Parts: sequence; C-alpha cells; structure tokens
Amino acid sequence: MDLTFYKMHGAGNDFILVDDRSVTFPADQREWLASIASRRTGVGCEGVILIQPSNRADFRMRFYNPDGGEVEMCGNGARCVARLAHDLGVAPASMNFDTVAGLIHADVHGEEVELQMTEPGDWRTGLTLDIDGVAWSCDFVNTGVPHVVVRVEDVSAVEVERVGRAIRRHAHFAPAGTNVNFAQVTGPSSLRVRTYERGVEQETGACGTGIVASALLLGKAGAVTPPVEVTAASGDTITVSYELTDDGARQVRMRGPAVYVFRGSLSMPGAA
Repeated sequence: MDLTFYKMHGAGNDFILVDDRSVTFPADQREWLASIASRRTGVGCEGVILIQPSNRADFRMRFYNPDGGEVEMCGNGARCVARLAHDLGVAPASMNFDTVAGLIHADVHGEEVELQMTEPGDWRTGLTLDIDGVAWSCDFVNTGVPHVVVRVEDVSAVEVERVGRAIRRHAHFAPAGTNVNFAQVTGPSSLRVRTYERGVEQETGACGTGIVASALLLGKAGAVTPPVEVTAASGDTITVSYELTDDGARQVRMRGPAVYVFRGSLSMPGAA
C-alpha cells in the first residue's frame, strides 16, 4: 500500500508530513522511519510529522526525529503542520492542536503561520560547561523541547558540529540531552542563530523552538527587546514576540514561513 506524504519546510527546516487521521502510519517502525528520512536513500528530512485525531483540539501533531525517536515539539514543523491541516480542511485558519508539549494555538496567514507557544519552563541561567578544556558560558530553557543558548560574538566562526555535539551530550543534561543554539546579537531587536539539533545530530537550517529559546534568553539578559527578528542559518527570518515576567515569559509567539516543496507517495514497510 502506498501512503501520500507532503514535503514542506519552515525556514529551511524540512519535513515529511502525513495525514494520519486513520492512525495507520507505522510509527513503531523506527528503522523504516530512519530510512525515509535519509537524504541518500529516502525522501530526506529533519523530521516526520503526523496529523492524528484529538479529543481536545482540532488535531494531534506527532513528531519523529530522523533517528525514529518521538519528541515533544518542533516549532518550524508546527507551522508546517498547521498550514497543511488548514489546507486539507482538518482545521480552520485559527486553530488549536495537541502536542506532547501541550496545546498549541496557530493562525494561518497564507504562506506564513503564527504560533502561540506553550509556556517556557526549566529556566537555568549562568551555566558554565567545560568542553575540551574550554569554559563555555550558556543558559538553558525548555520551549517545548530542551535548549541551551550560547551567546557568541560571531556565529559564523563557531564550530557548531563539534561544540554543539559536545554540549548536546554533556553530563549536565543527561540522560535526555539537549539542543544547542549559538546566538549573535546583530541589533537591539535582532539575532543570528545557528543550531545543533538533538535527534538530527547535526546543524540544521533552522530550529523554531531554538530560535524562540535564543530570543527569550537574550531578552532576559537585556541584550534584545521584542519583537525579535531572528535570522537562521538558512537565511530565513522568524519573528519572536513575548512578554517577560519575574519568573519567565508569557504570550510567547513565533511567526514565520511554512512552504510546500512537493507531494509524493511512500511504500509502506513490507510492501512488495
């Protein structure tokens, strides 16, 4: 049996999306998931996203990394799934959908989608990590998934793969690990961000929840004021708005592109 899928990207972060309201997608087949995510032997993506039924929202979003493991949330993927759900008639332009991280509100504006994010938590500031004998100052926040943010003077000069991988697997964040963002302040309300993504295990073109984490933590530090225009490694820009509070932030919103690439069909595992 063949399965229809949609290839989409959000700020260069690309995904395979499937309308799985029948709940027949073989999500437990991790090796197969990894094979279709492969860029040489499969479709190629940084995540597989399912639209499934929900008893408390317009639909449920499930997200799988290229290694086949399920994670709580993906900001760029959430924008893409919101646009697809609206276009398929699953949800109105102003919608709510369910994720492991909680309920997400989205508003579709053509090729752009604005998300009302879940409330960030587990704030940890003023951390110092030893990486190969070098002390790296960083901060941490969970914006649906865990994120470290390292402020740097020149993001283009950072060895994202080497340093990001070491921080991602640092004992301080064991056993689950963390995503790692390197952020450069480029103006009073602008940043450049590069991200090493857990599960993808390399630098990606963009990471929505990481961009939100960077804007929040640099905002907490007084380095930027919202709304913050964040340029990802892909060159795309995402706008993050929020209100800082004594113990965190509220009304956290992210707006950016959700773009179709193509539609195709997948052969289900075990199909002749």
